[in-house]
Amino acid sequence: MKQEKKRNSFSGSLGFVLAAAGSAVGLGNIWRFPYLAAKDGGGLFLVAYLILALTFGFTLLTVEIAIGRKTKQSPLTAYAMLNKKWGFLGVLASLVPIIILPYYCVIGGWVVKYLLAYLTGEGAMAAQDGYFTQYITGEVQPIVLMLVFLFLVAFIVFCGVNKGIESSSKIIMPLLILLVIGISLFSLTIRHTDESGVTRNGLDGLKVYLIPNLSGLTVRGVFTVLLDAMGQLFFSLSVAMGIMITYGSYVSDDANLVQSINQIEIFDTIVAFLAGVMIIPAVYTFMGQEGMESSGPSLMFVSLPKVFASMGKIGNVIGFMFFAMVLFAALTSAVSVMEAVVSCIMDKFHISRIKAAAIETCIALVGGIMVCLGYNRFLFDIVLPNGAHAQILDILDYISNNCLMPLVAIGTCILIGWILKPQVIIDEVEKTGCKFGRKKLFIVMICYIAPILLLILFLKSVGILKAI
Repeated sequence: MKQEKKRNSFSGSLGFVLAAAGSAVGLGNIWRFPYLAAKDGGGLFLVAYLILALTFGFTLLTVEIAIGRKTKQSPLTAYAMLNKKWGFLGVLASLVPIIILPYYCVIGGWVVKYLLAYLTGEGAMAAQDGYFTQYITGEVQPIVLMLVFLFLVAFIVFCGVNKGIESSSKIIMPLLILLVIGISLFSLTIRHTDESGVTRNGLDGLKVYLIPNLSGLTVRGVFTVLLDAMGQLFFSLSVAMGIMITYGSYVSDDANLVQSINQIEIFDTIVAFLAGVMIIPAVYTFMGQEGMESSGPSLMFVSLPKVFASMGKIGNVIGFMFFAMVLFAALTSAVSVMEAVVSCIMDKFHISRIKAAAIETCIALVGGIMVCLGYNRFLFDIVLPNGAHAQILDILDYISNNCLMPLVAIGTCILIGWILKPQVIIDEVEKTGCKFGRKKLFIVMICYIAPILLLILFLKSVGILKAI
């Protein structure tokens, strides 16, 4: 009880919602969501994502936030408090942010590099072939800019829950939303005629994004779309990585969890949707349908700079606004990832925030340098179980996102659905007197549907279900 009284907490529901939404709105939303939407038939992916967000995503989000508030602990100790035999889930959940933060800071450094390029009027250089590859294979600059990004993240976490995370979220998130809306509206107004004389505009790209493409669709194809949408939810909602348990532990006992969870869902879904509106119409207008085949880093750091360069002088301004927005999104997410680890260290070893944050900063620093060197001195190429070619960053991403996160989510579903029973979470959600409107849906999802879907996703991720 003594530890619980000393625990920091958000000053109100707004601070919690903005911080949690800031965690959810990250690089996964900005580059992964638009690519998957384009790959999986536009509107078909959007429908699948929306349905899963309101069912599957809602279930995992509710469980983790409720566990955090109930135990007032970070994931490393929260699971053991619920059931000592299931404490290993806390270990797995804690490993995820430890693995993610180093390479997330490296990618954050990439964003800083492009932001500086557009800030100094060198956007045209960023659009040249080989610019991105030349940068990431460098031995000095990627490490320096990774350090800059890590310093910004660490500074916010060092400041604490209220003065750091909550205060920064109240400033950054409104700015992020304004930039997202502004760029999205601009993306719909652009028009371009290519060398072959074909004219396309932003509204044409919006149709590609919104209208389901059902041509040649098979049952296997539908299932692939569902699994892609479900995998994206891990990124979008920051579940199965200990973050929402940590943030939930900072929520006061009199807060309306149902309302807060609904607001986080709405916030995240709107930003994910607008990320597609920002990117897909612009890339389609200047590069056509084939331009949308780019994924991951190549979409954000190769294709989009070419699009901005094609816009003329205003492209430098739009490019700066875009990468400023991406930096804001990356910062809020990286802060939540680091806070999850710092909170675990504080709860487990009973040390101060300063010491815990310093330890995690050092871990992320060493890991980040290793990831940067993975593109030059430590460069190698291996094939992962899912068939993808990989080096250090890809391996860390695969272990955390394809292996550990589904395992944590499956274990959480079994623990809550079958060991402790769903009523434990329902009681926590309803203890302030608020009505749990999707209670029956929650029970069905946590006990049956979610664990089955998660198991299929895990087996596919590790290459066992290659046929899907």
